[in-house]
Amino acid sequence: MITVTIIGSGNVASHLTNAFLKASDITLAQVYARNIETIKHLEGKTAICNQLEDLHTVDVTIIAVSDDAIAAISSKIKSGLVVHTSGSVAMNALQNNGKKGVFYALQSFTKEQAIDFSSIPFCLEAEDNKDLELLESLAKTIGNSIYYINSDQRKKLHLAAVFVNNFTNHMYTIGHDICKENKVPFEILLPLIKETAKKATLISPKEAQTGPAKRNDQKTIENHLENLNSQQQKIYTLLTESIRKTTK
Repeated sequence: MITVTIIGSGNVASHLTNAFLKASDITLAQVYARNIETIKHLEGKTAICNQLEDLHTVDVTIIAVSDDAIAAISSKIKSGLVVHTSGSVAMNALQNNGKKGVFYALQSFTKEQAIDFSSIPFCLEAEDNKDLELLESLAKTIGNSIYYINSDQRKKLHLAAVFVNNFTNHMYTIGHDICKENKVPFEILLPLIKETAKKATLISPKEAQTGPAKRNDQKTIENHLENLNSQQQKIYTLLTESIRKTTK
């Protein structure tokens, strides 16, 4: 049985808390949040606190807070293996005196959206093999996909994730705005969104690329630009040129 404490009450912390409460081989010993009201609903399920001095001694302490707070919080944790969940922060940013690691679940988390950890890749890092094995055992209690990724690789992976997730979602937002402005239901685009994502899993994204930029359809491109505002025109032009160069 692995004992775990979770530091945080945000999106990642909340989903990990819920998952570990249901896991049979995990004892979620404690959850910490600076604002105790954000974790009051956990009373009766696990111990809660808002003082780092009150943390229990456990096998793994998971810090799931904003990147800027990782160093300060970790410096006050005295026992066990201490890990953070950030995609862009190096393992050595942890300032505890003991064992260090990373427990990064590569997914976009929103509190209100249910998450199935069995389909989410866990990117693990630790200072020695014994701790890495412990993190693998921990990840396997809720997930199936395990990768050993060092800090430099993880930073690059996080960068790639920003492109395929955050930037792509912003493109959905622009598409939604265009539909709304022209009284067209955004739902019409959903099959296209699903098919594009599906193709990216079956063939390379480069092979799946279609559209006026790849065809160099100048009349269509000019027509599109005429129907966009200035900010949208900049984005459209930049992406069009990038596609042209990539698919030559």
